[in-house]
Amino acid sequence: MTARFTHTDEGRSEQSWAASPLASLPAAELADRDGVALRHLIVLAAHPDDETLGAGGLIARAGATGAAVTVVVATQGEASHPDSPTHTPERLAALREHEIRAAVARLHPDADVVLLGLPDGRLAAHEDAVTADLHARLGDAGTVLVAPWHLDGHTDHDAAGRAAAAAVTGTAARLLEYPVWAWVWAQDADLPWDGAVRLDLTDAERDAKTAALAEHTTQVGPLSPAPGDEPILLPGMVARFERSFETFLDAERFAGIFERLHADGADPWGFRDRWYERRKRALTVAALPRERFRRGLEIGCSIGVLTAELAPRCETLVATDVSPAALTAAASTLAEAGIGVVQAGQTAEAADDGGTVELRRLRVPAQWPDGAFDLVVISEVGYYLTAGGLDLLAERILASLTEDGVVLLCHWRHPMTGWALDGDPVHERLRSRLGLPVAVRHVEEDLLLEVLARPGVGSVAQESGLL
Repeated sequence: MTARFTHTDEGRSEQSWAASPLASLPAAELADRDGVALRHLIVLAAHPDDETLGAGGLIARAGATGAAVTVVVATQGEASHPDSPTHTPERLAALREHEIRAAVARLHPDADVVLLGLPDGRLAAHEDAVTADLHARLGDAGTVLVAPWHLDGHTDHDAAGRAAAAAVTGTAARLLEYPVWAWVWAQDADLPWDGAVRLDLTDAERDAKTAALAEHTTQVGPLSPAPGDEPILLPGMVARFERSFETFLDAERFAGIFERLHADGADPWGFRDRWYERRKRALTVAALPRERFRRGLEIGCSIGVLTAELAPRCETLVATDVSPAALTAAASTLAEAGIGVVQAGQTAEAADDGGTVELRRLRVPAQWPDGAFDLVVISEVGYYLTAGGLDLLAERILASLTEDGVVLLCHWRHPMTGWALDGDPVHERLRSRLGLPVAVRHVEEDLLLEVLARPGVGSVAQESGLL
């Protein structure tokens, strides 16, 4: 993704942020997914200073409560001053290693600092290494992992956030993400407020954070008077981290919204009974340009009603949702339809009758299933992502879509109160980012349905041997 800012941008003012939903956020829960209180805090930093900016107060809080603290630093920030006439990348790396050790000691003297030494500016090529390191540290109960927001707008921050999301998959660890550069470029509609929480800091925690940030001298001050040696963190940027609280984006809280909707086997959107929903499914399945697909992906499957109609059209279908309750309901729906189910981690041979559907709990797009797909279905879920989330979704789709792959989009066209985008803008943004021609377009007052595919792929006549 293209950067939305430069470090010299003044960006959005603190006065403007004070009038945003920040003031009314709920308190952060410092416990793992099972509710075990914080025992081990792991803070991932893409570069030295991220840990202090995004979670310095939290590190101090954890230390004061007796929790173990590990700070994992993916890069040493050697590319922070690419035009410096006085400091080589090697010298900057050495200085920044010293700075982060001193900064973390200000926050919690007994914290461990782990330097992965991955290349600054190219972390996206090393996400697997970050994920593997983090995953190996997540075994203990009461573990909370804190990482840069995966949509922060800096390529290394985004990569770190994605790696953290992958690392917590299948563990009890809770993931909290912290924005850094988003405080410069973001507007209210860019942030997922339903998953946002705040940690109110004591005076001692704020003082520790201030002292820690001052240790990052290569970032808050000039390296020399020469051009190219200017500070990276300008006063306006620093002001965003002098707040009396820290803000985190809590994936579990966002998932909890959908978990509550699906509680007790509920059908929150009337998928089974409403004529609108039944007709829409018929339109969706009819719009598919091929009778059969090799491997399909349905994002946000809910209780599995559409899943049951897509499954006979696919040799294998991967259906994802962020809610465990939704996935439990989907398994029941599929069983009632006589469709075999493969749970995550099973092989197809392990399911009855060579099951055709694999149910996966994933927070898309930060988390993404492995492998290639020749069908991707995004029905009634795009509104729940921010604009940046849709951009990342498009990147994920393009990276896993086969040459003959098909993307189906279907969304409600009326206003979506409380969410960043309505249906039409969701389609506009995804079409733009995917860059695939529209093979099918069905528009009516209530819904918009589109099939996107490369030229020739969406031809039913060609698929049927008529051309």
